[in-house]
Amino acid sequence: MARKRSSKSRTTAKRPWLKKTINIATKVFIYFLLVSVIWVIALRFINPPITLLMVLRNIERKADGKAFKLEKKWVKFEDISDNMKRAAVSAEDQLFLKHIGFDFKSIEKAFASNAKGKKIKGGSTISQQTAKNVFLWPGRSWIRKGFEAYFTLLIEIFWSKERILEVYLNVIEMGDGIYGAEAAAQEYYNKSCHKLSRNQAALIASCFPNPRRWTPKNATPYIRHRQYLILRNMKRLGPLDF
Repeated sequence: MARKRSSKSRTTAKRPWLKKTINIATKVFIYFLLVSVIWVIALRFINPPITLLMVLRNIERKADGKAFKLEKKWVKFEDISDNMKRAAVSAEDQLFLKHIGFDFKSIEKAFASNAKGKKIKGGSTISQQTAKNVFLWPGRSWIRKGFEAYFTLLIEIFWSKERILEVYLNVIEMGDGIYGAEAAAQEYYNKSCHKLSRNQAALIASCFPNPRRWTPKNATPYIRHRQYLILRNMKRLGPLDF
């Protein structure tokens, strides 16, 4: 044992840079954990004023010679139409109230589909999408996916399901420069999201996967079919008991 310890100490003595690197990496890791946990806890009570996606979208608009556009208005959970809540869950994550952030069956299906070279599918839950939208940048790299999984676990631990859905429906991209259910309801139907009908909420939710290309104002047969499926899922969903 003494020989092993002396051998390790000699190795460290010969390589002081290795010890220094390990110490720095350890401190960075600890600081990241502390900052990320505090950040997540803070946003349980503070509404995020802006997201990185909103910033990047406006940088893209500026590069294309377009004017700055950021239509959004925060609405409390209780002031969002139950139709909009049910449409979002029916469209994106029907097991939202049951899982702990991940739908492993959907992830397996998405992975198998992508492995076969078919159209890329994400398999992301509402919790994962919220973590990505609020804390991270857009993209499909494995590094970002790793951070997404980490922040998903954090919000599942420190936020309620109600808070996750509230944030999701207030920051999600719902059109070109349009973010959140209230801005979408005003843009497409000239009304508050509190007054959205089942059909209107389902049509908005049908555009979630590609909001800059698909729009309720000019719904294609494909979008109408998605709306029909969402409406059918809303009937099957049952009550949303938070």
